[in-house]
Amino acid sequence: MTPLPARAGRRCHNALNPLHSTVYFSPDLAEELASLGVTDRNAVYLAGRSAAMGAVGPGTVTAAFYNFSHELITRHLPAVWTRVSPEEVLAARLRAADVTLRRLLGEDAIDSPELAEAAELALRATERCTRHARPLYAAHADLPVPKEPHLAYWHAATLLREHRGDGHLAALLSVGLDPLEALVSHTATGKGMNPRWILATRGWQPADWDAAEERLRERGLLTADGRLTEAGVALRAELEEHTDRLDSAPYEHLGADGVERLTELGRGFMVTAVSAGAFPEELLGKG
Repeated sequence: MTPLPARAGRRCHNALNPLHSTVYFSPDLAEELASLGVTDRNAVYLAGRSAAMGAVGPGTVTAAFYNFSHELITRHLPAVWTRVSPEEVLAARLRAADVTLRRLLGEDAIDSPELAEAAELALRATERCTRHARPLYAAHADLPVPKEPHLAYWHAATLLREHRGDGHLAALLSVGLDPLEALVSHTATGKGMNPRWILATRGWQPADWDAAEERLRERGLLTADGRLTEAGVALRAELEEHTDRLDSAPYEHLGADGVERLTELGRGFMVTAVSAGAFPEELLGKG
């Protein structure tokens, strides 16, 4: 088997992950859960993403999500499960994924052989994902694979995203970045969410952000004006390379040609979705 090019798995993940994420930014998920009595946007996200684990409490979700404030999570969990069951949330999420993908991609793409091919390749990659020490992946891996190709693709992208994400948390611990330091340093790369969005959705306060910046400066990772130092850039690179190693098995199983093809297909669907307004303009950057 031809060895994978450097960072091929990361590039493939970066092509697939945005389409998985569209559902959490979609009004369709909010509408589905509002009909079930869940109207707070943070509760919608927390319930939508954690439902695969069952009616878990705040401690489990804080551990699995990593960069959310525990205080925010305790405001919504386990209370949300008194209004709606995890099974109802999962069904609502899949309905929302269907509506969202049809709107963003268009019916021609939904019915295309390329989307069916992407679903088959992504599902094949998931065959080498592993459950141990990966709570969000393991919970989603127990869910049935939808029959429709576009939902099967979304499901497979979800599995690959959570598999990499669970590994990424282990990598964050290994380099000594706490939840908010991880967010601050990611934003400092210019590729992460902007601070206003993080504070609004992750439950942190401006003082928390400032304190995390100061801790990173004390470690020589951040400059006075909020940019990564050379050491900070090196640490983020080490972090991503460690994550790549922990997430290599699915892509090695798919093989170089399969990964290249899945990346190509995934990028096409991602560009279409982003062009259709899948994400808010204010989501990314340092502003």
